[in-house]
Amino acid sequence: MKFSANLGFLWMDLSLPDAIRAASAAGFDAVECHWPYDVPPADVRAALEETGLEMLGLNARRGNVAAGDNGLTAIPGREDEARAAIDEALAYARAIGTLSVHVMSGFSGGPRAQESYCENLAYACDAAAAEGITILIEPINHYDAPGYFLSTSAQAAAIIREVGRPNLKMMFDCYHVQIMEGDVCRRLEALLPLVGHIQIAAVPDRGPPDHGELDYGHVLDRIGQLGWTRPIGAEYRPQGPTGDSLGWMARYRG
Repeated sequence: MKFSANLGFLWMDLSLPDAIRAASAAGFDAVECHWPYDVPPADVRAALEETGLEMLGLNARRGNVAAGDNGLTAIPGREDEARAAIDEALAYARAIGTLSVHVMSGFSGGPRAQESYCENLAYACDAAAAEGITILIEPINHYDAPGYFLSTSAQAAAIIREVGRPNLKMMFDCYHVQIMEGDVCRRLEALLPLVGHIQIAAVPDRGPPDHGELDYGHVLDRIGQLGWTRPIGAEYRPQGPTGDSLGWMARYRG
């Protein structure tokens, strides 16, 4: 089993290039991040080349976070902003050799929001296709993000089918799926052809994946049995220094 360090939560006390180096030193197989835009892409690419790690994915900007935005893609009337954020994310991904971009829906609901969401996702997929980049959408639970448009794996699967682009995939975060729906292993088995990335964290505290409601020993064994070979994203909040939270990784590598 391979693992990717999500640098949106891990080694947050370091610059992004230094966090990449720390992840490499800790034995991670890849890295991923949230919003890298304050760091010149050349600096990130240099750290990736130095360590030999791949940046699996990054997020498009969420909009005006101070005003409450948490994504723009499903917000009717803000299509120009959403597409500018998509263009920026794709340009950054190309510059550092990243092949997945997570596009967040934002807080909204109803038929018009779904229409805007699907249109913006089609735009993103078409813009990404020439570079071989996958667009990811992630259901986020309503406890952490009340009112977030995309909240269940079934909803994500329906949207992927509606948009109808081969490079649109689901980010299957076991933490969010367990909170909203449960039955993580069966859902993964059913949805695996639509899944572009898998993430893990303890439920319900989003800590290291070594405690809580989900038995990750079982979940990860099942993921391996299903034939998944790409790195699993460790997107958890360490309860103290990141280096002190990594005991789970050696255990699950088997």
